[in-house]
Amino acid sequence: MKIIKEFREFINRGNVMDMAVGVIIGAAFTAIITSLTNDIINPFIKLITGGQGTEVAGLTIPVPGTENGIDFGAFISAIINFLIVAWVVFIMVKAFNKMKDQGSKIRGKNGEALEEKAPTCPYCLEEVLEGATRCPHCAAELPAPAEPTFEPVK
Repeated sequence: MKIIKEFREFINRGNVMDMAVGVIIGAAFTAIITSLTNDIINPFIKLITGGQGTEVAGLTIPVPGTENGIDFGAFISAIINFLIVAWVVFIMVKAFNKMKDQGSKIRGKNGEALEEKAPTCPYCLEEVLEGATRCPHCAAELPAPAEPTFEPVK
């Protein structure tokens, strides 16, 4: 019963909807990349290598007794598909992280971006934990519980 309760909480958090949207977009994007590879890149490879029909000359090794052979052209197509999808996902994640960082910045009264600096001991200038009343480095008693400071981003 505990696992059902955890699953219900997981669904209610909204992660499932985000994941479903990601899967749907991923499937649609994969179809686009497969079309790009099959309809543009593969014919270009065939043009360069002199292939005819559906085979890429020199990239398929026939196997006696079977209809299909060892198809290096299909393998190269799969690698190209993977590299294109991985590149686009990398760019999307990088852009998402940048937007997330921009949105999480604290703004000052003038609208300038501020960054949070860890609290420091006023005596030895070493970093201390937020809320500390004593410095772990020099053992000095702090005048007030340590709080972070905010400075303009340079």
